[in-house]
Amino acid sequence: MRFPRPRTRPRSLAGQLFAMQVVLVAAVVAGCAFFAYVSGSGQAKETATRQVTAAALAVADSPSVREAIRTPDPSAMLQPYAEKVRADTGIAFVTIMSPQRVRWTHPDTNRIGEEFLGHTARALRGETFTETYTGTLGPSIRVVTPVRDGGRITGLVSAGITVDRVSSQVRAQLGALGLAAGGALALGGIGTYVINARLRRHTHGMNAAELSRMHDYHQATLYAVREGLLMLDGQRRIALINDAGRELLGLEPGAVGRRVAELDLPARLTGALLASEERVDELHLTADRVIVVSTRPVVGGEQRGTVVTLRDHTELQALSGELDSERGFTQALRSQAHEAANRLHTVVSLIELDRAEEAVGFATAELELAQTLTDRVVGAVAEPVLAALLLGKAAQANERGVELVLADDSLIDDGALHTTLPHRDLVTILGNLIDNAVDATSEAATDASGTGTGAGAGTTGTGAGASVPAQRGATGPGRTARARVTVTALAEEGELLLRVADTGAGIDPADAAEVFDRGWSTHGAGRGIGLALVQQAVHRNGGTVALDRGPDGGAEFTVRLPLAGGGHTTRTTKEATA
Repeated sequence: MRFPRPRTRPRSLAGQLFAMQVVLVAAVVAGCAFFAYVSGSGQAKETATRQVTAAALAVADSPSVREAIRTPDPSAMLQPYAEKVRADTGIAFVTIMSPQRVRWTHPDTNRIGEEFLGHTARALRGETFTETYTGTLGPSIRVVTPVRDGGRITGLVSAGITVDRVSSQVRAQLGALGLAAGGALALGGIGTYVINARLRRHTHGMNAAELSRMHDYHQATLYAVREGLLMLDGQRRIALINDAGRELLGLEPGAVGRRVAELDLPARLTGALLASEERVDELHLTADRVIVVSTRPVVGGEQRGTVVTLRDHTELQALSGELDSERGFTQALRSQAHEAANRLHTVVSLIELDRAEEAVGFATAELELAQTLTDRVVGAVAEPVLAALLLGKAAQANERGVELVLADDSLIDDGALHTTLPHRDLVTILGNLIDNAVDATSEAATDASGTGTGAGAGTTGTGAGASVPAQRGATGPGRTARARVTVTALAEEGELLLRVADTGAGIDPADAAEVFDRGWSTHGAGRGIGLALVQQAVHRNGGTVALDRGPDGGAEFTVRLPLAGGGHTTRTTKEATA
């Protein structure tokens, strides 16, 4: 039975680069060695040519040579002289001959008197020339030059050096060159190995295909996730950010490489991104969004940076606010159902006692009180979302002993808001302002009375969300100071005005600049996001929000939102709630 051969894993990228670099270094070193050999060989021949040329010209110009040629036996004087020159210059031979090519000198004395082997025609014409010729000593590089005496050529001089001697010099240089090339190859190989070992550690031994596949998966994952992903290097610069991260932080496409401190983000968010410790699911606000931030330092042998994940919490925060409002409405309705049951029992008891007129009067009075605020709100605010919000908040305030009052000059005609302002933002703005005002007013009333404010404290319970002020008079033991929140809602001249004033203790002027910061609260930890969401929603719709002291000494928040339709409403005066 034959088993399939296991698939061989391709060599890692570092290994491939190492092999390629070794081959490249070897090729470069071999090329350099070959070039040096060719260049050295040429230089050796050129040096030999210059050497023999100088020797031949020196002998031809020597007066003693000319005198010896005139004698009956030139060899007697020229042979010792030629051998001395040959020994001093280190060349292979110095041959002095007659114009008829008969040798007068030769390193081998037996060759004296024989015919010179080589060319002499050009020298007989008065030229000095160089050639490579095979003579009695073997192939040699030689120079032939004439000897002139009184304007006529009386002899010839040939000096040469054998090719074997030149080649031996080149071979000696080649040995040194080989040692240098081997050293360069070894040094290059070691350097290449060290670099590739470092590369292998950084690439985790993966080959090119694996790295390419990982990059593709990385890019696909980075831009497929809906959460924002941000990677910071050790210098707290943006090394990587996906499209969702840019959108959540409101950054331009060229944000990579910029420092976090230069991004003009809120101070708390910047601090979270720059923190060295891990952060888990922290809630932060930007200009337009609520985001959940988690950070995790990337550590190894040294600090390498931080990985940040960003999740959009804007919609969830808005839904949470709406859920809180619904929960409050449910509690108010539960309490009012209990009160309605008590009133119904009272009416039934009066009827059983044959006091029908009093029963009718009691029931009618309760209905009138319950309908008063509803008629007032519906008559002044024709926008159904705001009207429903005001009625619900009135019921909640009533349960806490706070009277919710709609200002006399409030007026929003049906369709005045059109579709320019999102209903969710209107609920966020007005709902949070009323909640904060009710909290502040309730606490102030509790502090003034010295007792806890229960459901209905300071007010007479009414049905259907009506809110009626408590009996007015001097406050004292057992009585509660009047607690009131006044709401103004007016659409006029292309602008929506929302103003909420309370009778609470107000806000310290020193804290006025910080009330809209996320986390600022007078109610302890875990609070302080309502006003921050108000400012965010106002900013998102191009409006303004201002804090001042109200006419009753409490805080007064004024929001102005532009209406794209330029809705104009004629101001009318209506009765305030009783």
